[in-house]
Amino acid sequence: MEAIQGLVIRTHGGHYYVQAEQGLFDCTLRGKLKHERSASDIIAIGDQVMLLPEAGGHGAITRVLPRKSAFSRCPPPPRRPMEQVIVANPDQVLIVFAASSPPLNPLMLDRYLVVCEAARLKALIAINKMDETDDDTIEELMALYRQIGYAVWPVSAVSGQGLAELHAQLRDKLTVVVGPSGVGKSSLLNAWWPELNLNTGEISTYHDRGKHTTVVAELLHPEPPVYIADTPGLRQLRFWHVSPASLAQLFIEFEPWIGDCQFEPCSHITEPGCGVRAAAERGDISASRYTSYCRMIELGF
Repeated sequence: MEAIQGLVIRTHGGHYYVQAEQGLFDCTLRGKLKHERSASDIIAIGDQVMLLPEAGGHGAITRVLPRKSAFSRCPPPPRRPMEQVIVANPDQVLIVFAASSPPLNPLMLDRYLVVCEAARLKALIAINKMDETDDDTIEELMALYRQIGYAVWPVSAVSGQGLAELHAQLRDKLTVVVGPSGVGKSSLLNAWWPELNLNTGEISTYHDRGKHTTVVAELLHPEPPVYIADTPGLRQLRFWHVSPASLAQLFIEFEPWIGDCQFEPCSHITEPGCGVRAAAERGDISASRYTSYCRMIELGF
């Protein structure tokens, strides 16, 4: 039988669920691909693959087509460093945080933005649960990221605030939805597409964190021009292919000042005559963003 092309929409326990024109196939890996799987993340949701159909809706994947992009991370220790592809071939990333409960963590938001910049993916920032707060700090934070150049939407899955405007940004795109647990990612998706009926979780009052309601990454297709990669809450997002020298360039507002540094290379932390540090001291770079950069360097990313 001839091989056919399909889209990987779910992976779980060594099974790859592939949507093709001929239907949905529960696939395993064949031959050389199965051997390569031990060395790296060969297949992820969003991958286009070639498969040989088998009886009963099963199939064998024989080839993975080249990717145009990837949203990746390095797995946390003790696993060995390797590229862990969370979603293949995305067009953009929707980063969801909450205005309150759990409180917004600027360092974590900046980590997501660094990953997007490293992967050259457009980042959209959604601040959910705006119906639960009237804190001016949130407004100031949204203004800061808009000034840097990021698109920011204040939204509420409960009241409907901002949902139509943000939904328009998802059309004709494969969008990765990421953010900490408990910020309401699944609630947002349910508000747009109630038929998805995704599980939603309560916030732990002890830790002020959400429970993981999305357990397995899955590619959703709720309407013809929209693909959504719903991912588990990522409490650790270690960078893949980011070096100390390249990190500053991934803070996009640092770029005008990097060329003003007296020394090359420059960590932008301790060296005299550092253009980036001077810009932070003048207020041309926000204290919050510069603190995030220094903290990432201190933590080794």
